[in-house]
Amino acid sequence: MNSTITRRAALAAIAVCSTSPGFAQGAFPNKALRIIVPQPPGGGFDFVGRVLAERLGKSLGQPAVVENRTGSGTLIGTDLAAKAEPDGHTLLVGSVSNLAINMGLYRNPPYNSLRDFEPLGLAVAYAYTLMGRKDLPYKSLSEVIAFAKANPGRLTYASAGNGSGQHVIAAALWRLAGVELTHIPYRGAQAAYQDLLGGRVDFFFDLSPTARPQIEAGNARALVVSGLTRQPTLPDVPTITETGVAKLELESWFGLFAPAKTPSKVLERLRADLETVIASREVSDIFRKAGGRSLSLSMAETRALVKRDVDRWSKLVRDMGITAD
Repeated sequence: MNSTITRRAALAAIAVCSTSPGFAQGAFPNKALRIIVPQPPGGGFDFVGRVLAERLGKSLGQPAVVENRTGSGTLIGTDLAAKAEPDGHTLLVGSVSNLAINMGLYRNPPYNSLRDFEPLGLAVAYAYTLMGRKDLPYKSLSEVIAFAKANPGRLTYASAGNGSGQHVIAAALWRLAGVELTHIPYRGAQAAYQDLLGGRVDFFFDLSPTARPQIEAGNARALVVSGLTRQPTLPDVPTITETGVAKLELESWFGLFAPAKTPSKVLERLRADLETVIASREVSDIFRKAGGRSLSLSMAETRALVKRDVDRWSKLVRDMGITAD
């Protein structure tokens, strides 16, 4: 009788341990990782997500599968990641767009960027490039602004959706320049490109890595970039501030984030492996050749940068009156 009781107690203890956080931490990772990209394939989110997923999966010894979860700009996919099981197997590609801008875009967002996510590491920062359709008769931003002032609402600009980074940077520029252009939101960058390249929309302010191939192919004309300095890959294209039209700069960082309450041991493993991936020459070269600026930040610096941009851009969006509707 005593041996039977002892065996049952041992089995019960094993069952408890197998479902405890400590056991899960020791086994991590024990299945494929899911990397949530809250935008369709083909844009900046997707580009960064796939570069990091492939190499992080190899480092962890498990596949890392990119899952494009779209809808409501970047809200649906980001909220899905926020509410995922906090075991380290579901991660989010986070950026200024979904973690900072959304906090001002929605009156009651379903997640809180600073409370509901743990940063793992920021990999790269990209400026935006303002492109005009290839047959646009204006060769500079100053010429565009002059026409827009004389013809309110006649020029059009695309975005990847209401409240997307492409929308906010463009809206901020037009507001600071004192002009009115008509916004045409699309469901993702690829759809916006179809109409820009087809000449059905006048402008599109997109991330530099996805804008660059279209510019180099002669499919679109680059007018300005949104960074503090010119892009090495577009040395002849001025910054917004250089043109004198407005004093405005925006770089959009990208990195990986885990749901809050992910066990500390799992976070340590993910951060260590991701740091190695980001620091590799291969990844640095990929991002640099695409027009990005590789980031090498401590966790304290990462947290400070994320908080600064959440505070800054959520306020700017509210002040401009931009909403998701």
